[in-house]
Amino acid sequence: MESLSLRERQKERRRARIYQVAIDLFKQRGFQQTTATDIAKGAHVSRGTFFNYYPYKEAVLLDYGSEIVERLHDHALARLNEGAEPVRVLEEVWERLADESARERDLIPPLAYELLNPDPERARVAYQALPLSKVVELILRPLALAGRLREDISLERMCNTIADTYLMTALRWSAYGSERPLKQEMLKALSFMLEGVYRR
Repeated sequence: MESLSLRERQKERRRARIYQVAIDLFKQRGFQQTTATDIAKGAHVSRGTFFNYYPYKEAVLLDYGSEIVERLHDHALARLNEGAEPVRVLEEVWERLADESARERDLIPPLAYELLNPDPERARVAYQALPLSKVVELILRPLALAGRLREDISLERMCNTIADTYLMTALRWSAYGSERPLKQEMLKALSFMLEGVYRR
């Protein structure tokens, strides 16, 4: 039993090393320029061992994105527990997400494309690894319970649409070289989503 525990710990350490080497190489060389062989060599493992932990290179990015979403979830939960207004919490989460995305501009397109992967299984895995819509749902649920949200659209659909808006805004900003700050673009998109197109 003890040896199994030790083996599991060794596997976790190996995975963590592969992950860190991969992210460092993506940041230094660019995602497209980094190969699985480069990552394996940097982590001192075989190419086959890399694929045992990550079935494709993009899977490393899913771990990276998952860490970001987890931090956003923790921030949102803490702020809601402090009694902060949900819309303000959503804006804070969007600002933090913009900061993270802007810092690693070159990693946004491959991560976003993985969510849009034509292989349904890979797209499903990406969606499950990056539950941004669940963070949005956590924030908006108090408003739904208070009857402050429209009722002709389910909360789940509403949150999925808001999360998708982030994805497309960040992807367009990253891929097409917008000069405007991502934070500004994201907050405008969020405001549009929350207020709609009609003048009141």
